[in-house]
Amino acid sequence: MIPVKIAQVSLSNMGFVVFLRNEQDPRTLPIFIGAPEAQSIAFFLDQVAAPRPLTHDLFKTVLDNLECRMKRVEINALRDNTFYAGLFLECNGMESKIDSRPSDALALALRCSAPIYVAEEVMDAAGVVINEEAEGLPTAGATKLKPLSPADSLKQQIAKAVAEERFEDAARLRDELKKLTNAN
Repeated sequence: MIPVKIAQVSLSNMGFVVFLRNEQDPRTLPIFIGAPEAQSIAFFLDQVAAPRPLTHDLFKTVLDNLECRMKRVEINALRDNTFYAGLFLECNGMESKIDSRPSDALALALRCSAPIYVAEEVMDAAGVVINEEAEGLPTAGATKLKPLSPADSLKQQIAKAVAEERFEDAARLRDELKKLTNAN
């Protein structure tokens, strides 16, 4: 297993991407994730407090109340272009593995300060060498990636809700965006 950290969450023309890196390995593992998970990860990384607990915050609270500890997260398989992950928990001295989507596993690992690992065969199959910018964050060479901010995520969700004629959702998201921008 290769220990990794979240290097960046970005929005590309194909959707949200989380980049996992190990400082000693030239490869980066890009994993496409959904908007809610990207927002949850970005909120944590940017230290943005949500007005109410996000799902991953709730799950961490439940783990804490049950006195369970997340020992690690493993991105352990890649089948049919789909990544698989496992949460390794310790409760009452017993370790158990719970299958998870990588995006949820990463959001929880951040909140639980749990280490993240990628299986060698997964990195071999999907890891890519990416040119680095001066800050050491991955870029996609010819593909322009824009860093994800909570405000950008909300704007994208508003546009999608309007396009799908979910106007009540769009109004609710607009109000969240106003709160977020007024808080800064």
